[in-house]
Amino acid sequence: MNTALKHWREAATVILAAGLRHAQSADSLKTGLEKVSDIAHRSAFDYQVLLLKRSGSSGFMPNAYVFPGGLADASDFSSDWQEVFQSFTKAPNYGIGVVKQPPETRPPIFATDRAQLGSPIPGDVAFRILRETFEESGVLLAVPKHEESGIRVRTDDARDSDPQPTLTTLSGLWDRDVLSKWRSLVVSDSANFIKMCKELQCLPNIWALHEWGNWLTPISMHGKQRRYDTAFYICCLRDTPHTLHDEKEIVHFRWSSPSEVLHSYKSKEIWIAPPQFYELGRMCRCPALADLHRFAWQRSLGGCEQWLPVHLVAPDCFASILPGDALYPEKVDRSVKGGGVMKTEKSLEELQQDSANLHRIVGQDPYSITVRMNITPKYNHLSPLFGTDVDNPSKNHSKL
Repeated sequence: MNTALKHWREAATVILAAGLRHAQSADSLKTGLEKVSDIAHRSAFDYQVLLLKRSGSSGFMPNAYVFPGGLADASDFSSDWQEVFQSFTKAPNYGIGVVKQPPETRPPIFATDRAQLGSPIPGDVAFRILRETFEESGVLLAVPKHEESGIRVRTDDARDSDPQPTLTTLSGLWDRDVLSKWRSLVVSDSANFIKMCKELQCLPNIWALHEWGNWLTPISMHGKQRRYDTAFYICCLRDTPHTLHDEKEIVHFRWSSPSEVLHSYKSKEIWIAPPQFYELGRMCRCPALADLHRFAWQRSLGGCEQWLPVHLVAPDCFASILPGDALYPEKVDRSVKGGGVMKTEKSLEELQQDSANLHRIVGQDPYSITVRMNITPKYNHLSPLFGTDVDNPSKNHSKL
């Protein structure tokens, strides 16, 4: 955990994509018959994504549907993890592999030398432990100790052309009552997650997670708010796991296809923040789980950009300006009082015409945002589908 950060708190989140089971989701079991439009949005995909609804009393994004994850804790960087990962401590990054991105362009959340901060655990490992995901959803991304010999280790000479590992299968080794007991203990004290792994003889499955992005919370247009530097990962599961919610921070969960989530958002049934909107749009390029998994695996050592959105307020719209856009400032003030809000008297149409390079999230109200983008994503990443293309992802996915 980087205690030197002044304006952001480090966090990690995982986009969990899981293959469909022949069963109804938690939502449909509660609501009864599904709408024909919901079934159409789901049918284009052979997987669903986990979203958790934050409590209305939450101090950050109340009532929003978010990907699982949360704040990094000192226990995630504890030297005690070396015993848990003993078989992998000599492999590069514990077998995750070394990202090829030049260090000077690497986002600080990944580039920071944790040894200089007193931890022997690399940041790439600590953020993948995802203790908060277990706390919030009950999903334990772990590998039994006796299966560690089958873990695919990526070395310095590993090639992107190597066939990717199979979809991740979660172990059914542990009884739900046992996991429920440990979940309560971990919620009360995060250090108990290490104790749990030792007692249950398991390792957090850091190898199943692939680096996806890095979002920073922008200055709020409505005053001060909590700000996070969040590492985004993606994990592709063969089957949908047993899922819970804690009835405290999280009051509901739903497994839905990316386009179904976007459709529910546009229909004002749920609210998602711009990062979730953008990343779900990216996933619409890959309606097949095997394609999504292949893409995530192949690009995972390529690196990513750090994105600090800058708010723009115009007479007929608001926008989050992202790196690469013609309006993005050359230098962004990252202090609490800076990085903030730009204002213009130009209309949305004028802003569109005046900018050669577009990379922005634009909206007229909290439920009307869309992505305007005509630049090529860096680090071989995907551009999101948006507008009517989201309704027909199978016809618009990229050649992966």
